Parts: sequence; structure tokens; C-alpha cells
Amino acid sequence: MDPVLRADAPPIREPRHVPVARLVRGGVVEGVHHGSVVVLDAGGRTRLGLGDVDAAFYPRSALKPVQAVAMVRAGLPLEGELLSLAAASHSGEERHLSAAVRILRLAGLTEERLGNVRDLPFGRETRERWIREGRAPSRLAQNCSGKHAAMLHTCVLNDWPLENYLDPGHPLQRAVAETVEDLTGQRVAAVTVDGCGAPLFAVSLRGLARAAARLTTAPTGSPEARVADAVRAHAEAASGSTRDVAALMRAVPGLLTKDGFEGVQVAALPDGRAVAVKIADGADRARVPVAAAALARAGVDPAALAPFAGEALLGGGRPVGSVRPVPALDPGEGPEANPAPALA
Repeated sequence: MDPVLRADAPPIREPRHVPVARLVRGGVVEGVHHGSVVVLDAGGRTRLGLGDVDAAFYPRSALKPVQAVAMVRAGLPLEGELLSLAAASHSGEERHLSAAVRILRLAGLTEERLGNVRDLPFGRETRERWIREGRAPSRLAQNCSGKHAAMLHTCVLNDWPLENYLDPGHPLQRAVAETVEDLTGQRVAAVTVDGCGAPLFAVSLRGLARAAARLTTAPTGSPEARVADAVRAHAEAASGSTRDVAALMRAVPGLLTKDGFEGVQVAALPDGRAVAVKIADGADRARVPVAAAALARAGVDPAALAPFAGEALLGGGRPVGSVRPVPALDPGEGPEANPAPALA
């Protein structure tokens, strides 16, 4: 896919989300998740659009692979597991913490230099173990520590100051913003602070999908391809041993996918087909089946996606329903609920 010219920034407005998933219990729609979904074909054309795919929104951690590309463009030499961790929302497993320490040591730095917030591990089992053991929150355990360690390493390589590396005006963050605009093909609409303390850039859902496709279709050895290859080859480093995005990359050959807080997910295939999802209420129980349904619409074998079709709703410990994508996403779904309108 050739680079695209940068369009104007997406409009800032209340997103015009539509129903994208329904909770069906005993044949009755018990709840509705709204959101937006875009599916791009290999040529970057919109194959499916639901909701408001062109409004400005914050991709949250789904933007981390793009941030990692910016660092590689600036000279970050990491490869393999360590580069995957640079694009990670990791679960805080020991492998993640030790890899973050390795990145810091390569830069001649220690954990004290990290500027992200202190937190317990993101992975549920790891977090529960930390609580049982009485371990305190730490910057290293916080899910963005790999990204922050890589940011510091990039600063050291470029003789950029370390003290204010999270300032939007810092050379590192200006380079990240430049890469975001380059890969999404549009100007950034707004800049704020993500949960970890790093700058966060507002783009459109369509722009996010376009950026993911730019990574998976880039020439071998390019910064984009290096990041995509590292994340795909070390999916658990980019997430965790029990995370759905790692399982999805194992199930679909060549798939690059990244989740983000508040119900965001982006994914792209080697030929440039790409999807991006935003669940309005931030629910993962809707994010996973909606992303899987979007990938099916992009042409991924539904059999490979079956484990991601959605969690069961229980009644008395027995499955009595499920979270289902709307028929506009899943044409095989029954007619009990009205489909959301498809937008060009």
C-alpha cells in the first residue's frame, strides 16, 4: 500500500455510534453495546463502515505499534521480544518486567528513570498474585513500562533530554506525532495525556485502520515491518500469556492486532486488509466478538475466529445466551434484532 497524503484532521464531535453488539439471553435482547467499526480492503477502500468511523477519537494503546515505529525511525535498534514489548500493553508477567529492565540497561538506565505511573500488573492472575504477596504498585509493573523504557532508550540514542520526555513538545513526542500523521494519513485532531502519562493523539477509526495496514504491507526491514514482525512473532510479549489479542494472532496467520482501553482494537492482514473497532462503553465483552466479526467481513476464515465469537451469558451456571455482533456485521445471525445501518 502506497503512502497516502495527509488529509485534514478528523472532526471533533460526539461520535455517532450505532449498535454493534447485543446481549441475547433466552431469546430476549437484554442489553446493547454501541460503537463504530470500519473494514478496509487490500486497496484501502472501505468495505464496511458502521457508526462514525471518521470522527476524532483516542485510540489509546491501539496506537502503540505506531509509536514504536516512530522510535525505530529515530534509531531504536531493538528487535524481537524487546521491540514487541516497546509496542505492548503487557500483563506484568515476570517475562515482561525482565524485558523492560533489559531495555533500560541497554540505555544505561534504571527503573527510576521511567516516567509512567505506578500500578499493579494488568493481567488478572498476575495482579491477584501480587496482592496476595503484598507487593506494591510499581512503574515497571504498569502495562506501558516497555514503551516508556523504549522511549528513554530512543532519547539516549539521540542525545535528547530525559527529564521531560513525555512533554508533547519534546523531540521524541514530536517525532511520534509526525509518524502518527504519516501512517494514518491525516492530521492529529487533538493531543491529551494517556493513562500512563504519555501524549495521546486523536485520529479517526478509519485512520487507525489505515495505519495498521501500512505496518503489515511495508517493505521487509523497514521500521514499519520491523515492528509488525516483532509483535506477530512475540505476541505474548506485546500482551500476555492469557490475553485475547495474543490468541488471535496465533489463530490467524500473519495477523497484526492491538487492543486499547475503552473498547478499541485494530487489526491488519499481510495484504493490507484492516479493521478497527471502538466500543462506546469500553466493554471488552463486546470488543472481542465485534473485532472477530469485522475480521470475518474482511475475509478471515470464520473457523479460525470461532473461539472469539463472544463469551456466554450464564444463568444458574449454565449458558443461556451470548454477546452477538449485530447482523450488519454477522449476516448469519438471526433476525431477532434490527441491523445497524451501514455507512459508506
